Amino acid sequence: MKKMVMAAVAALALAGFVGCDKAADDGREKFVVGFDADFPPYGFKDGKEYKGFDLDLAREVCARRGWTFVANPINWDAKDMELNSGSISCIWNGFTMQGREEGYTWSEAYVDGSQVVLVKAGSPVKTLKDLAGRKVGVQTDTPVQKELAGKGERKEVAALGKTFAGLVVMPNYNQAVMDLESGAVDAVALDVGVARQKMCDMPGKFEQLPEIVMTETYGIGFKKGNTALRDQVQATLKEMVRDGTVEKIAVAYKIEPKSIILKP
Repeated sequence: MKKMVMAAVAALALAGFVGCDKAADDGREKFVVGFDADFPPYGFKDGKEYKGFDLDLAREVCARRGWTFVANPINWDAKDMELNSGSISCIWNGFTMQGREEGYTWSEAYVDGSQVVLVKAGSPVKTLKDLAGRKVGVQTDTPVQKELAGKGERKEVAALGKTFAGLVVMPNYNQAVMDLESGAVDAVALDVGVARQKMCDMPGKFEQLPEIVMTETYGIGFKKGNTALRDQVQATLKEMVRDGTVEKIAVAYKIEPKSIILKP
C-alpha cells in the first residue's frame, strides 16, 4: 500500500510538468518556448542572444517556478507540429487567439495585439480607404492575412482586402517592413506593438494609420488538453502582473503598459 501511495504522489508531481521537456543538465525541468525570432519586440535575436517581451516574461516565469528556460526559434508554419510533437512546451510570441480558439489550450489574454497599418512617412495613404488600389504586405499564417484574404468571418475586413491591388504575403514582419521601405509594397498590416517598435527603431521613416484593421488579443498557446501546465504558467504570470513585473518588462521594450490586459 505504501508503495502504491508513493507512486501516486510521484505521478501527481509529474503531471504538473506535462509539456515540459526532460530534465536539463542542472536537474531542473525544461520549459521550451516556441517563438518567431523575427518578431520584435516580442521575440527576436540580438547578437547571439534571443530576447523580447514574451521571452523575458517566460524567463521570469521559469525563474519563479524553478524551471530551466529554453528559447526555441521555430518556423512559424511548423508551430503546430512542434507543439504536438512535444518539441516545445508552448507557443509564446505575440500569438493571436482569434481564429485559433479551438486549436490550443489557451492562457487568458494578456496583451492587446490589434492590427494596424504602417506606411512610409509622407505617404498619400492617410486612411484605410486610401489603401484601395495599393499593395499591402502581411505576415504568413496570421489571422489578419486570413481575414483580409476573405477566408475568415470578419466581413468588413474582407471587404477592405478586396479593395487592394494585391495582398503580399511575407515570411515575417522584418521582410514586410523592408519591402515597405523599398517601395515594393505601399503598406503593411501588422500588430500594433510591432508597428510601434519599427517606428521607434527607425524614427521618421514610417507612420501608423489612425484606424484599427481588427481587434486581436495575445495568449499563450499550449497543446490541446494541457491544462496543468497552462494553469501553472498563468498563475505565475498573474503574480507578475500583480507585483508590477509585467509592466516593467513592457516599458523596457517600448510596449504601452495600457496594452497589458491580463487581470491579476
